[in-house]
Amino acid sequence: MRFSRLVESAAALACAAGLACAAAAQDPLSERDLLRARVEQIQEQPGTLVRGVPIASRRVLPTLYERRDFELAWTREDAREQLLRAIRDSAADGLEPEDYLLGALEALKAEAFAPGAPLDARIDYDLLSSEALARLLYHLIFGKVDPHALDPHWNFTRQVHRQDPAAFLQEVIDSGDVYAAIAREKPSDRMYRALVDALARYRELAAHGGFPAVPPGPTLAPGDRSPRVAALRARLAASGDLASGASEDPELYDDSLGAAVAAFQTRHGLDVDGRVGARTLAALDEPIATRIEQLRVNLERGRWLLHDLDPTFVVVNIAGFEVYYLRDGQLLWNARAIIGQPYRETPIFRSEITYLVFNPTWTVPPGIFRMDILPAQKRKPSYLASRNLRVVDGSGRVIPAKSIDWAHTTPKNFRYQLVQEAGPDNALGRVKFVFPNSYAVYMHDTPARNLFDKSERAFSSGCIRIENPLELAALLLEGQPGWDRAAIDRAVEEGKTRTVSLTHPVPVLLAYWTAWVDRAGAVQFRRDLYDRDAKVAAGLAAPLHPRRAAG
Repeated sequence: MRFSRLVESAAALACAAGLACAAAAQDPLSERDLLRARVEQIQEQPGTLVRGVPIASRRVLPTLYERRDFELAWTREDAREQLLRAIRDSAADGLEPEDYLLGALEALKAEAFAPGAPLDARIDYDLLSSEALARLLYHLIFGKVDPHALDPHWNFTRQVHRQDPAAFLQEVIDSGDVYAAIAREKPSDRMYRALVDALARYRELAAHGGFPAVPPGPTLAPGDRSPRVAALRARLAASGDLASGASEDPELYDDSLGAAVAAFQTRHGLDVDGRVGARTLAALDEPIATRIEQLRVNLERGRWLLHDLDPTFVVVNIAGFEVYYLRDGQLLWNARAIIGQPYRETPIFRSEITYLVFNPTWTVPPGIFRMDILPAQKRKPSYLASRNLRVVDGSGRVIPAKSIDWAHTTPKNFRYQLVQEAGPDNALGRVKFVFPNSYAVYMHDTPARNLFDKSERAFSSGCIRIENPLELAALLLEGQPGWDRAAIDRAVEEGKTRTVSLTHPVPVLLAYWTAWVDRAGAVQFRRDLYDRDAKVAAGLAAPLHPRRAAG
């Protein structure tokens, strides 16, 4: 409904209420009456447009203005300017200012606040400002893209300390510094702030031409001389991997260039050999726009995950093949990890580590039995014995493997379990870390320690194998009577299966970061092994979903 028709409707309502129609015509509706009519239209008519903008906050805005007795909210010029500044600066967080009505507000501003401006312009500007604020705050606190839509098993839902969104909006508007009040709702975690800084640096690089290309050709190695080496120098200098400054022989692949290549390979999760082969060349020539998009995607993940973190937790970065333990905000330990293969993805979720098992037995999960072990046993009848796997019935009785007709066995008619006894060759190694979840996923040791030397470590069936797990066990049990490192070593050497509950369960986060900034300040990038980035990027680029904007 156009605003002029809305005014006519409001006047008609006054007549119907018994007021003199002539008097109503002579005494035009007040600003408060017009705002009330507009708000009631937003509340009652889904899809109401204000200057062509669909209003998403159909519950929050009416509550806000009702509590104000339908007085305009954005009467202070400094508050209006601070809101516009915050909207413009949302680009620094990888968001799109137009999602927060920047163009509409700037176009309407001159009309709404010119001398003798019509009431409808002022009212529209006020409503759009409140709508923009609601959208921006919601996206900073929860993210623009709905993670539940990408992963139906997402369980990172968190409690929000503000249960009254309208009161929260009013608090921000009345804060005296709208810009600062909005900024406080961004994640305060170090990694989020570092990603914002990295995004700014990469955009600055893009504005100056991006990364120089390294021409294709054979592998470049220390000692080589080639015009391509000069291009390689320029490329690594642009990204900060090579100290700037002219080389005496720019076409010579010298030791300093080899060290710079190794630093680049480390930052990109490549095999670190100081040589420029096919994979390293492909990473060098990745367009800077791709890296910028990667930073934006991971900033969005930061808005999902990095609010109100417990200061003590274990986090697995699945895409980075790493696991970390932080206590009181300080990084105490990290190690390499092996995660699920792309067709057996390690899931993303959070839980709590509640107990450890030293010298665990391994009961083969149904998926591994179906996809791996049963086909292998059918091919080679001695397979189970070679893996020290026993067939066990429901009462725990061992069934001779040769008594089973494996040729006609299927996952559906197999009534037993396969159990691997504890020991150094057990698939779970010497310790496993258990946290309740619906995926039967946990962290554990592994006898296949040679796999940790690989740059990409996606070899498991979904669980997380970790390097140096007894170090983590000692940290988690630190201060727990009877469980110092010497006691842990004795328990392992005894070889008996032993379960130890944690006095204080420790939160564990299984997350997926393809870009981050390490504690030395280096921007890290990893290959999107599970093809998740594109969906997040598409969500960031998509038109704003009114329901998601409204919260």
